[in-house]
Amino acid sequence: MPLPAQLTILAPGLLGASVARAARAHAAARRIVLWARRPETRLALRAQPWCDAVADTPEEAVREAGLVVVAAPVDRIVPLLRQIAPALAAGTVVTDVGSVKGEIVRLGTEALAPRAHFVGAHPMAGSEQTGWEHGTASLFTGRTCFVTPRPETAAHALEVVVAFWHLLGAEVVTVGPDQHDEIVAHISHLPQVLATCLCDFLATKNPGWRNHAGGGLRDTTRIAGSDARIWRSILEQNRDEVLRALREFQHELHLFQAALSNRDYPEVAARLERGKVYRDQFRPLP
Repeated sequence: MPLPAQLTILAPGLLGASVARAARAHAAARRIVLWARRPETRLALRAQPWCDAVADTPEEAVREAGLVVVAAPVDRIVPLLRQIAPALAAGTVVTDVGSVKGEIVRLGTEALAPRAHFVGAHPMAGSEQTGWEHGTASLFTGRTCFVTPRPETAAHALEVVVAFWHLLGAEVVTVGPDQHDEIVAHISHLPQVLATCLCDFLATKNPGWRNHAGGGLRDTTRIAGSDARIWRSILEQNRDEVLRALREFQHELHLFQAALSNRDYPEVAARLERGKVYRDQFRPLP
């Protein structure tokens, strides 16, 4: 696929800045333009060597873009797409990095059609840290990136987005938006809720206990340190799938509790072993 003459990234935080850095490192565009909502952020970004220009408005930023990546929080993606739609050149491909896809892909496609093309994407990368200052060029290397077309998505627009994420080092998995939301409700959103609830529960106990936390508790609850506002938006948008995952997990927890309560230690051991086998089969991170 030919590289876009201009790549525009809107609202870069950790993921958006990493897209810019990776695009520069892998020569994924000839020109990289950024826009950030806050003037002080735009000023700081102008000093970065991995972007060529910083625009004062989203409309200005996208005007000559061949590919646009919207890196805003999930509740701001659709309003931003509607804002930039009139400024896009005909045929521009627009994608995002949001961790919920169903409504964003549907409304984003409607907002841009027929002038431009929206193809949803979600790189499974990041950390509990936020902010463009934490972006790295290697963030997507070897990581899954979901690309979530609808049946009516133009084939060439899908090819552009898939090729772009491949070039940034990601391993692309193409699924429908609703299937994506079911998957991440279980492997991303549920773990966030569990880590948060564990910390909420422990906060009701003796506060001095936290000073004795070992690696197990620290590893298990690392993501509880994530930005609460961002996660509220994610859970609002993927509410139904997260609730289904929580109901299924509550049943599993009840079965474990029953086995322990009944002194059914062979069943406890079997569940511990099944958990270990699943964890041992995780694909190593790069």
